[in-house]
Amino acid sequence: MTAARLSLATIATEVPMGAQAYQRQIGERAEAALRHASSEPWTVRPLVFRSLRSSLDGNRRLPLGRVARATESARASLGRLLYRGDTVSHRMALELPPSPHADVITLHDVVSWRFPDESAPVAAAAAEARRAAAVICVSAFTASEAVDFLGVADPHVVPNGVDPRYLDATPLTDRARATLGLDRPFLLHAGGAARRKNLEALAAAWPRIHRERPDLLLALAGPPHPRRTELFSDLPAVRLLGRLPDELMPGLVAAARAVVVPSLYEGFGLPVLEAMAARVPVIAANTSSLPEVAGGAAVIVAPTADGVVDGVLTATSGDSAVDALIAAGRARAAEFTWDRSAQGHARIWAALR
Repeated sequence: MTAARLSLATIATEVPMGAQAYQRQIGERAEAALRHASSEPWTVRPLVFRSLRSSLDGNRRLPLGRVARATESARASLGRLLYRGDTVSHRMALELPPSPHADVITLHDVVSWRFPDESAPVAAAAAEARRAAAVICVSAFTASEAVDFLGVADPHVVPNGVDPRYLDATPLTDRARATLGLDRPFLLHAGGAARRKNLEALAAAWPRIHRERPDLLLALAGPPHPRRTELFSDLPAVRLLGRLPDELMPGLVAAARAVVVPSLYEGFGLPVLEAMAARVPVIAANTSSLPEVAGGAAVIVAPTADGVVDGVLTATSGDSAVDALIAAGRARAAEFTWDRSAQGHARIWAALR
C-alpha cells in the first residue's frame, strides 16, 4: 500500500514565539499521532521555508514578502508546485500559499485583521481559509472568530498543550533571580507589547498595587518594545527583563508570586496555562479566549486598571481561597497536553485521506 504523505509547512523565524512552539510540538508528534489515528501508512514531510537570502535553518526558499502579497491565482499556482505529491498539506503560517490537495490551515487568531498595529493580514488568506479542506482553531473563541469574522464554515477546535517543563518547574534559585534584579517577590507579565496586550491598564494599576504591596516587584519579560519602555520605565519597583532564554522561562514563572495577563484579545493565551501548570496564581482579563482556557481556575477581572488592581491584590492576599485556585489551576493545566493536541490534528489529517 502506498503511504499517504502529509506536509507540515512552516516559516523559519529568528525569534520563536507561541506559534513556533505550537509548530514544533505538533511536528515532533505528527508521525506517532498518525500511527494512532490511522491504520494506513503515512509519511510526514517538514517544509521549512525561509526568504531567499536568509541564514536561518530551512529546507526551502521563497520570496516570502512577494508570496504574501500575491494574488489568489498566483498563490494557487505556486502551491501546485510546492505541495506536489501530497495527500494532505498543513500550512501552519498563512503567508504560505495554499495546496491543491487537502489544504489544512491553523488559525491562532484574527489579530492581523482586527488590530492595526499587528502585521498586516495576507490579502488572500480569508478567501483561502473559506476554501480550505480544514481549518484548525486553537480555541472555541478563535473558532467563533473564524466563522463570524472570516466566514469559515465548520472549523475544528484543537486546543494547544502546555510544555511539560512547566508542570515540573522548579522556581529559579535566589542567585538566578538576583542576576535578573528580582531580589524580592514579583508579579510577572510575559509576552509581547502590542496594543491588544493592554499594558496600559497594567501600567495604570501598578502604582496603586505598589502602595498596597510595597515588597512586590513587577517583572516584565518579552522582546524589547518602545511601548513597554515608555509605559513602565519611570514606575517604581519595575524590572524590564527583555527577551529571556526559553529554558529560563519555566523557572521564572514558577518563582513568581502571581502572573498577570490583562490582554484585550488572545487567541489562546498560553501564559495562563503555563502559570497554572507551575502552580502560580493567575490574574486574567475576562476577554476573548482567556476565561475559556482558565476554566474557572484563575482570578478573572475586567481589563481595566481597577480590575487589575483588585485581581492582583486578591491573588497575592495569602487567602486560603487562592490555594484552592492554585490546585484547580494545576488540575486544569494537566488536561492540556501536546500529545492530545497532536492526536486531534491526526484525526483531522487522517479523515482527509
